[in-house]
Order: sequence, then structure tokens, then C-alpha cells
Amino acid sequence: METSHLLVEQSGSVLWLTLNRPERLNAFSPEMIAGLTDEIERAAADDAVRVIVLSGAGRAFCAGGDVKTMGQSSAPQAYEHIGRLNRLILAMKSCEKPIMAAVHGVAAGAGFNLALACDLILAAEDSQFILSFAKVGLVSDGGGSYWLPRLVGPHLAKQFFFTADPIPARRLYELGVLSEVVPAEKLREATESLASKLACGPTKAIGKQKRLIEHALTATLEEILEEERLVQGLMVETEDHREGVAAFKEKRSPVFQGK
Repeated sequence: METSHLLVEQSGSVLWLTLNRPERLNAFSPEMIAGLTDEIERAAADDAVRVIVLSGAGRAFCAGGDVKTMGQSSAPQAYEHIGRLNRLILAMKSCEKPIMAAVHGVAAGAGFNLALACDLILAAEDSQFILSFAKVGLVSDGGGSYWLPRLVGPHLAKQFFFTADPIPARRLYELGVLSEVVPAEKLREATESLASKLACGPTKAIGKQKRLIEHALTATLEEILEEERLVQGLMVETEDHREGVAAFKEKRSPVFQGK
């Protein structure tokens, strides 16, 4: 659902979703959140889409909540708004297709958490990430309390949340949070290159691997071993598996169809 706050572009099998409130540094609006959720849920069921990329128009990726409207919500209104955001985050995690974030400028508050909910994060080397909630007397929403401790450990996550200090992209890369850091002028090119590589991959296997890794964060070894066993039984019957084996034997590059 393209709206004035969300631009939608499909290039081949890559779906680009661009947050489009540049005058507000792409701060969330109800319209933007609804549009993102609808597009991701639609893409999850569309075989023509094999990769999803989130990016931001203008000078930033996403400033998170709109400070201009803060202080005007009642508790029930905040509860309802965050419920809509939660639906978006859960749609992203249940989508069995890789979702990438291309971050430039700033990713702040729930905008940082939106990036964390993606499977891969590419960032411009001059970009900054800020868990800005403490600056306005709030706690994290959008899942940051879940993602960040698992990536950097609870003590460093607490420091980032408590201080709300800007975190340079390079530091997050060194901590293993970001997949790649590139010069700002190369961000689009690097994102397109990785997205194209994933779009040519075995989509079903990538999607199932995504689910396995997510489940492994909370599951036991025994549960993951059994889940791998069951999923592998499905994968050996896919067209992509047969193509991969044939290509290996014929000493050529595989041509995966995502089937």
C-alpha cells in the first residue's frame, strides 16, 4: 500500500520500501506503519518478491517516534499505537524472505529498532544510531529490549539505553550488529549488490534458515536439532535443491527459482 509516507518500488524480485517523511527525518506516522505492515504481509505471500529492502528518503533512515506529537497521547492511545508497531515487527520476523535495512543519516529510537528487526543491516559509514528513549523519559518500543541484549550483551545494551548516546556505525559493525559499513555514496550500490545476490538464491531455504536462527535464540539444542531434521526433509524435495545438486555436478552456477 503506497502512501505519501511510504514509497513502494519493485525492481526485479527486490521490493524497495522507502520511508517518506523527509521533513520529519522519516519519523513514524500511523499511515507509514500501516503501509509498511501491509506491504510486508503482501510480499510474504508473493512469489515475485524474494528480497525486501527498507530505506529512508532525504537525510535520514528513520527518527523513530515523532517528537512533535509526543506528550499528547493518553495511555490507551499509546497502547494502541504501539500495538500497530508490534504488528509490523512481528510481520517482519514471520516473513520467510530476507529483509534488509539500508541506513544513512540517523536511525533513532524505534527507527533503530526497526533496523534491528531486519535480517541484515547495511549502513553508511557516517551514520549514527541512537536509542533516544531516555531523552524523552520513555522505554524502548519496537523490540529493542529483545534484539539488542542478544546482539551485544545485557550490560552494553543497558549502557546504550540508559545514556542515549549516539553510536557510530563503525562501532556497531565491530560489535556484529551491522552486516556492512560503506561510504555514504556507495550505500545504494552495496545494498543493490547484496539484494541481487540474495534474490538469486534459494528463497525457500533462506526463509527456513531465517526461522531456524530466530527460533534458536530461545530454543534448546534438542528442539533445534529436531526442527532442522524436519525442515531438511522438506528442502530435499524442492526444485532449488535439485538445481543446486545438478549445477554442482555439472560445474556451473545454479539458477535458483525460489521453488
